[in-house]
Amino acid sequence: MRDFVLVSRRRFLTVAPAAGAGLVIGFRMFDGRGAGAGTAPPDAEARLAPNVFLQIDADGMVTLWTTKSEMGQGVRTALPMILAEEIGADFSKVKIEQAWLDKRFPSLDTGGSSSVRTSWDTLRKAGATARAMLIDAAARRWNVDPSACAAEKGEVLHPVSGRRASFGGLVAEAAKLEIPSDPPLKDPKAFTLLGRAVPRTDTPSKVDGSAVYGIDVRRPGMLYAAVALAPSFGAQPTGSFDGAKAKQVPGVRSVVPFRRGVAVVADSTWAAFKGRDALTVNWKEDKTAPEDSASLRARCQALVNKPGKALRSDGDVAGALATAARRVEAVYELPFQAHAAMEPVNATAHVTKDRCEIWAPTQIPSWAWGQLKEVLGLPGEAIRINVTLLGGGFGRRINPDFIIDAAEISKAAGSPVQMVWSREQDLRHDYYRPYSLHRLEGGLDAAGRPVAWSHRFVSTSISAFYDPATKEPESDELGGAADVPFAIPNVRVEYSPADSRVPRGWWRSVESSFNAFAVESFLDEMAAAAGKDPLRLRQDLLREPRRIPYPMPDVFQDTARLKGVIDLVAEKTPWGAPLGKGQGRGLAAHYSFRSYCAMAAEVEVGPEGALRVNRIVAAIDCGFVVNPGIVAAQMEGAVVFGLTAALKSEITIDQGHVEQSNFHDYEMLRIDEMPQVETYIVPSAAPPTGVGEPGVPVVAPAVFNAIFAATGRRIRRLPPAPGDLMQRG
Repeated sequence: MRDFVLVSRRRFLTVAPAAGAGLVIGFRMFDGRGAGAGTAPPDAEARLAPNVFLQIDADGMVTLWTTKSEMGQGVRTALPMILAEEIGADFSKVKIEQAWLDKRFPSLDTGGSSSVRTSWDTLRKAGATARAMLIDAAARRWNVDPSACAAEKGEVLHPVSGRRASFGGLVAEAAKLEIPSDPPLKDPKAFTLLGRAVPRTDTPSKVDGSAVYGIDVRRPGMLYAAVALAPSFGAQPTGSFDGAKAKQVPGVRSVVPFRRGVAVVADSTWAAFKGRDALTVNWKEDKTAPEDSASLRARCQALVNKPGKALRSDGDVAGALATAARRVEAVYELPFQAHAAMEPVNATAHVTKDRCEIWAPTQIPSWAWGQLKEVLGLPGEAIRINVTLLGGGFGRRINPDFIIDAAEISKAAGSPVQMVWSREQDLRHDYYRPYSLHRLEGGLDAAGRPVAWSHRFVSTSISAFYDPATKEPESDELGGAADVPFAIPNVRVEYSPADSRVPRGWWRSVESSFNAFAVESFLDEMAAAAGKDPLRLRQDLLREPRRIPYPMPDVFQDTARLKGVIDLVAEKTPWGAPLGKGQGRGLAAHYSFRSYCAMAAEVEVGPEGALRVNRIVAAIDCGFVVNPGIVAAQMEGAVVFGLTAALKSEITIDQGHVEQSNFHDYEMLRIDEMPQVETYIVPSAAPPTGVGEPGVPVVAPAVFNAIFAATGRRIRRLPPAPGDLMQRG
């Protein structure tokens, strides 16, 4: 996912006494991009409202209000670790509270594997400021030089005299002091907490059931809503419906229309679902050109065989292909994918005449905030959005559709309402990863060196879905394709958007999830055509360190770091070690979200095509690692997510609607199918970069390159069809 908030360097620091005798430090951030989906509200006052607060109370408890959503990626552990390290706090006395979206906290946006990266400097400076003020307060009390004091484990120490004072005992004095203009940050060599695999702080509440996800919210007088939504893409409610049978269901209170459909409001979710099933709703559907997967594929095949918009053009690809000693060609196809988060889509809303309050598992509450103002006709200060834990996000909970629906239903019902979708609705009303088709051609010289690379691809553009008039439909599609890092003298990358009514959105690792499959699979094919080891070819093509511009301003891919993760995976596998009959090993590497990731997969394919992924060895260079345990967990989660999409699941369209409806026909990876995963982290002093998404793109190409090594069969369309894995006789 893209970064939705660009925080400038301009920060305003304020210090004021907390409730009671406490110290509060707030850093104010300014979003310089202007208004729009996923940005801070446009008024100047809202831009300057604080969105991160640190508070130290008289009892020594340190509280951080976080503006990032916790959806399993571990921010409620990683972010307070950063803060605690810089302050010198006792981590057992650090707690994190979720900020809410309103006038004070105008941006709580979470996406693009950017939570730690974008919070790193701010939290370190906040912690250093608090540490400096606490030390200054203690030094004044003891009449000693502040440089002779230190902070650790929640106390300020004066080693020479042996004196010490707790943070809680110093906050009242510290709050009266001037703010240090540029307090020094800790030397990373002195870190005692950061870099350790600290247990996650949110685990106990998830185990004992006290954790509050969106679906757990309960409000006084709350009712429950189930909704009837359009049966096909583009269908609209006519306003005509029959709710008589729904109202006969015990527990049903009312049947209310809203812009996108009709809702049944009841005393329980079960009653609401049963009432919805009894509804009759009339829809206006466009039957003139119903969309289906076959027609979309045909359109994309026609597009991929024609020139598209040039995203990159180095050298003379046509000439190099014409004179190449050998040419390699391949077409790769990847389907729509749903997010399929385990927590169903839900939101709770309480809308009155002059106020709206939301409780929702959301990644981009500012987008919902902007739409709620328009739909409800309320000023921004009358709207508050409370962010709950997310039972999986993966990009689905960026879109605010479900929040707006809940608010409209609450307004119509005249009470607080919790709206919950069924799993079928979740799969059939998603914002899907785009369908894509890739045509690649490569040229090899007489020595087997790649001399030409042509990548022409088509997808159902995300940008074009949200803005059909956009002049840059490729803006969410080109990462991992236009910045191909290999030292090939002639490279051309072209893109064409495909028209489609199917909603598209940001799916974990976005365009890298399909571009990396095409790029890394084709590079393997070129290695095979040249008779070269795929590892050696990658190392040769990355031997000369270079910085490749990434399709994002001021971001560059460092080929030396990419080669570093490849080398590490090769060492830890180890590459070239013998395997048994029917077994194969494959490799893939990719740069995304400012991080470098490589994976080697070991697979076993039986004579009848039964596939077993036995082992995945992963290496990641994501800058300084706050918590290596969380990084390892994210790599393991990426393997589950990536294998599910590669081997099992796809969304297909028939007559304008999604054919899949639940986990029986949109399958997930099962626990007994999980391979052994080993994660190795490249030590780095660079600032932290992404972790949640960079592992996903390399899973599929590593596995299918391994399948080729085991069977000699190339699979270019995902997921594989029955019979695709049968070994050659």
